Amino acid sequence: MSSESSSEHYSKYSSLGLSHIDSTGEAHMVDVGYKTPSFRMATAESTISLNREAYESVVKNTASKGAVLTVAKIAGIQGAKLTSSLIPLCHQINLNKVDITFTFSDSQKESPSISGMVLNSLQHSNPCLESVTKDISSEGAPTETNPTRFQLHINCTVSCNAVTGVEMEALVGASIAALTVYDMCKALDKSAVISNTRLLRKEGGKSGSFFVE
Repeated sequence: MSSESSSEHYSKYSSLGLSHIDSTGEAHMVDVGYKTPSFRMATAESTISLNREAYESVVKNTASKGAVLTVAKIAGIQGAKLTSSLIPLCHQINLNKVDITFTFSDSQKESPSISGMVLNSLQHSNPCLESVTKDISSEGAPTETNPTRFQLHINCTVSCNAVTGVEMEALVGASIAALTVYDMCKALDKSAVISNTRLLRKEGGKSGSFFVE
């Protein structure tokens, strides 16, 4: 058995940068009162995989609950603003801006079976939609054992002038937007999968910039 004391054990982890653990091993809220406010920014993403029927209901604005992307965008913004109420040790931050964007792609490199006319009108009927992949084609129809899955990539960018960063606000915003898409589409695709929630970029603060390569 190690002769290392409990105090030494937790002090070691604290020294490695686990700032939410104090020298006794207790969780605590970091004191940021001595810091000078500066510009902070973070972008996070989350992905939800949908079947063809759910996908088409989103891009055509025909989901029974209404405009999926509009509701998801508002939910993501609201989620980012409420981060400190959801994540116990996060600080309350006055945010400058929360921006949510959506990009569709299909995971099997097949094109969605919706008409070219619908594709051309997507940007008008769904202003939240950033892009849809490839030209429309009826080829490559899915089989029962290998259904086509379409991915909706959600990016959340948050900025502020504060004494701590907004990585968690960006992650929560992206996550809540993805969960809202699931809620809006679950009648058509209960097997929709939310995945790859991660930080893509951050700027500002003592640790400097971070980018996913």
